[in-house]
Formats: sequence, C-alpha cells, structure tokens
Amino acid sequence: MDSLLEKVEVLKAIAHPVRIKILDELAKGVKCVSDFEDFLGIAQPNISQHLSVLRANKVIDYYVDGRLRCYFLVNPMVLEIVEIFKKELEPIPAPACCPVTKTGKYPGERRR
Repeated sequence: MDSLLEKVEVLKAIAHPVRIKILDELAKGVKCVSDFEDFLGIAQPNISQHLSVLRANKVIDYYVDGRLRCYFLVNPMVLEIVEIFKKELEPIPAPACCPVTKTGKYPGERRR
C-alpha cells in the first residue's frame, strides 16, 4: 500500500477546488478534456495543467482514443476523499470546560 508520505503528496495534489471538481466528475466515469471544459468553464490549457498535476502524482491516468485523451481515476483513496468533500459535516462541539492540571487548578483566568 502507499506510504504515509505518498498519501500526503496525493492530498497536496488534489487540494485545489478545480481539481476536486475534476475528480468528482472522474468518479462518475472516464472523461476527456472537452468534457471538463463544458462544466468547469475554464480554458483548456488551464484544465490541462490541473490534469498534469493529478497525473504526476498518480491520482489519474489517461488513454488515447484517436485525437482524444480520455482520463480516469487510478488511486482508490481519491473516491473516498471526494465523498468526504460532498458530505455535510456537523461541527465538533467545544469542550464544556478546560482540562484540569495535575494540581487540580487552572493556571490562569478563564476567557468567555
């Protein structure tokens, strides 16, 4: 399996709103650059740059079909990450009070 460092590099590679949208579309199936142009609304060279970053980090790959490059996901971790981004998450509640020190007293004034 991938090492922790490789997983961190994948997270860095996908950490961009356009790349998350690209990966969300690729989770639905194979797409070519013109497909991305239609729903992203950005220029083809910009899309190609994002695809290059994802490919360099082994998140996606492509095959050639005539004149088209057809992109697809290769890293299974990405499917789970994309699903997390799509969820509406509840915030974690703050603790009711601060932890007590070894002496049993909080070493300062409490701010509210």
